Amino acid sequence: MRKSLQLQADMCVEFGACVFDVTLDCEDGAPAGGEADHAAMVVALVALAANKARVAVRVHAVDHPAFESDIATIAGKVGQQLSHIMVPKVESVEDVVRAENALTAASAAHLPLHVLIESPAAVHRAFEIAAHPRVQSISFGLMDFVSSHGGAIGAHGMSSQGQFTHPLVLRAKLEIAAACHAHGKVPSHCVVTEFNDTAAMTVAARYAAQQLGYTRMWSIHPNQIRPILEAFSPTEGEIEDATKIIAAAVNADWAPISFGGKLHDRASYRYFWQVLERAHRTGRALPPEAQTYFQAAA
Repeated sequence: MRKSLQLQADMCVEFGACVFDVTLDCEDGAPAGGEADHAAMVVALVALAANKARVAVRVHAVDHPAFESDIATIAGKVGQQLSHIMVPKVESVEDVVRAENALTAASAAHLPLHVLIESPAAVHRAFEIAAHPRVQSISFGLMDFVSSHGGAIGAHGMSSQGQFTHPLVLRAKLEIAAACHAHGKVPSHCVVTEFNDTAAMTVAARYAAQQLGYTRMWSIHPNQIRPILEAFSPTEGEIEDATKIIAAAVNADWAPISFGGKLHDRASYRYFWQVLERAHRTGRALPPEAQTYFQAAA
């Protein structure tokens, strides 16, 4: 966790912006029986994080005995320094409400919830979960999803290749992405466990971004961060076109324009503005006129 926070700080200096979140883990990171001590350590780490850091905490699932104390200890003490709370194994809207109530009790009602969907039943309820106003993002829990099928999905379904080809896994990913986009939430793609295989990571990240509609992705190793950023960033050509189209739209007072022999109006302006936003979030260099738009917006 300390290494992750240091890497985030170093890359924040490199890119001039915080280009990835760090999620400190209480669910799998805490030893059995040591949940309270682990939560206290997480509080100490959050308190030491840099000002520009985006730090979150994954607490235990709502049905775990340590869930309430996780929220009370972490959100109650350093909630103002957190970007969000991650709740694993969410099965229904009722789980979201329980987490929401726990945050309110800890005087952290401002914190958004990021939730992990990890079972077939939860995938079935993805649209209901995404509709809850407190939910900001939904992540897909690949390994728990596969193991919840009792062997019906083979181990290959957890691999960097199999997770994009097995019909049940692919269907679950598409359902989550569609649910998020239907309700204006952020779909976050699952991990690739082959953390030393940069080529596999790159292929997976590009497929998640370009074919499945995901706008964020989890990493489990520092080696995976740069390939993810590259895959989810627009190209230089896309940034250049978006800058020119938005500039032309501004000059036309957002009336329809012709660019490259194609008609553009407010529908496409929204898309190209999102290209610039995505470039800004992933640390890409923006042309001076595009930087001016973001400075004005800030």
